[in-house]
Amino acid sequence: MPATFGGIFDADTKTTRIAELEDLMANPDFWGDQTAAQKVIAEANRLKVTVNPSKAFRAELGDLAAMLELVDEMADDPDAESYQQEVLDTLARLQPKLDELELASFLSGPNDGCNALLTVHAGAGGTESCDWADMLFRMYSRWGEQAGFTVDVLDLSPGEEAGISGATIRISGPNAFGYAKAERGVHRLVRISPFDSASRRHTSFSSVDVIAELEDDADIVVDPSDLRTDVYRASGKGGQHVNKTESAVRLTHIPSGIVVTCQNDRSQIKNKASAMRTLKSRLYEKQEDEKRSEIEKFYGEKGDIAWGNQIRSYVFQPYQMIKDLRTGVESGNIQAVMDGALDPFIHAWLRAGGPTSRVSAAEREFGNE
Repeated sequence: MPATFGGIFDADTKTTRIAELEDLMANPDFWGDQTAAQKVIAEANRLKVTVNPSKAFRAELGDLAAMLELVDEMADDPDAESYQQEVLDTLARLQPKLDELELASFLSGPNDGCNALLTVHAGAGGTESCDWADMLFRMYSRWGEQAGFTVDVLDLSPGEEAGISGATIRISGPNAFGYAKAERGVHRLVRISPFDSASRRHTSFSSVDVIAELEDDADIVVDPSDLRTDVYRASGKGGQHVNKTESAVRLTHIPSGIVVTCQNDRSQIKNKASAMRTLKSRLYEKQEDEKRSEIEKFYGEKGDIAWGNQIRSYVFQPYQMIKDLRTGVESGNIQAVMDGALDPFIHAWLRAGGPTSRVSAAEREFGNE
């Protein structure tokens, strides 16, 4: 077994922890504290998501080994060929599961199991860029849904003429942040502009930021005196109530300049609680970036939303090609990618070592001339 699978297949520690948590859940007083109980259940579920697939895979490997022994003993048996085919079919069935376990082994970050807060910002390119940001917003929403995650829109700011100037979505599910963090960076679009009467080719940029959503009890202290809270009417589609009351909340953390907004709920109280979780998550990520100053930072990797900082190029004209400039992975099926088929790019980035494997955009796109 490859060394990279040590964290997946050596599950003794996690199994012991699951047993401890199940003992807690069996306690008659377990539901006395609802908040604490929910955290215990959530931790147990996260551990089971990691441990159970590897246990099931090991059991299937054991069955395969027994089958191979049987085939060896049936060398001259007329039914040996059918058993050999069964072995081949089992191997073909186990390969995708092995790939999934391999990817899971790369999600070893402290927050990889958390939900993800993904934000799209329009950059250089005006109306074109706002339209491009809207296309990315749709792409990530579809990717999240296809991957089995729950996707909730926390904030959506329409562009002046078309598209959006920015949007934030919560992607909820096991390892959501571990996978979504691969998309953090600047994304470039090249196409014939539908907003240009001369049908000229335009280049647009939008940035994608991804942070882990921390639990409510995260060890991040926010001094109320450092906060400015603004409430306003939610924008965009909102039904009968959401646009008629000041339910949207904007929090500004004055010392850091971080601004977060939330307007997806009808309740101002719920929006404020959600915005506070997002603010704490961003403050935590800022602290982590400062700790990683000796290596290439995620925030630093993103850079300006313009030329020279993109992680992926999406070319619609004069040819059709999407290329990840960090890993070299390409796809000519632009419609599938824009409909959420991002796994080849995300998986390649994880296998390449994540942020530490990044190669300059110039090297990936133009070579070492």
